[in-house]
Amino acid sequence: MTDPFASFDATLSFSDPLSFSEIEPGEDQRWSTWTAITPSERGPEPWPTWVVTSAGAIDTELGILKTGKEADVFLIERAVPDGQAQRVLLAAKRYRSTEHRTFHRSAVYTEGRRVQNSRDGRAMAKKTAFGREVAAAEWSFAEFSALCRMWELGAPVPYPVQVNGSEVLMEFIGTDATAAPRLAQERGDRRMLAEYYAQIVEIMHTFARAGFAHGDLSAYNLLVHDGQVRVIDLPQIVDIIANPQGLDLLHRDCVNVCDWFARRRVECDAEELFAELMAASLT
Repeated sequence: MTDPFASFDATLSFSDPLSFSEIEPGEDQRWSTWTAITPSERGPEPWPTWVVTSAGAIDTELGILKTGKEADVFLIERAVPDGQAQRVLLAAKRYRSTEHRTFHRSAVYTEGRRVQNSRDGRAMAKKTAFGREVAAAEWSFAEFSALCRMWELGAPVPYPVQVNGSEVLMEFIGTDATAAPRLAQERGDRRMLAEYYAQIVEIMHTFARAGFAHGDLSAYNLLVHDGQVRVIDLPQIVDIIANPQGLDLLHRDCVNVCDWFARRRVECDAEELFAELMAASLT
């Protein structure tokens, strides 16, 4: 990976205190936004040891990881120029405004949700320019909140580092700068796939016990890293009871997952799984 600080003056001694006037972000860089956000926009404590909180850190955009219907995901390195140990790769998910996204089913997922600020709600309903910005931020905050909740419940989701406007910064799942493969890319034997299926069932149980369904679960938003399944893409997470479509979306998750595994000769039953999750949601 190219060193984003390679262009800095090599004669500058990093053993001496650095000021903001001595280092300025270059192209595709910015000062870390960590100190600019409120505590409620940071991930749950205790923060993992790898989270870089220094005000002197710089975010460097290294490339795009994924282009989606409603957002793009970029690879970011957050690092302190004079601290080799204070470097971490992050995934930055940036939501597009409504006129630039191709995701048209959002109303199905947002039923039962409330916009806290009435002014924001009116602007979104009128689809003003401000309302479109609010709508994009609503999705980022919804995903951040879902990641925080599921992380605290022990679900294998990326750690949510922070949210800032329409951008969610989260743990990068991968090795070096290579993202972990999606489950859809796996070509393992049946025994290995059966283990992945068991992990996914446990993930779905964790969601259901908290009263939620992923809402759009498939082999494309499940990652496999070091033998462990990690679930991503949570902006559409639905409350099974509050959302009128909640049970239908939970059932669809079961069908999507079981269909994929059944085609690979892994024994599973979507209706049985749905019944289990329904029972778990009521305990």
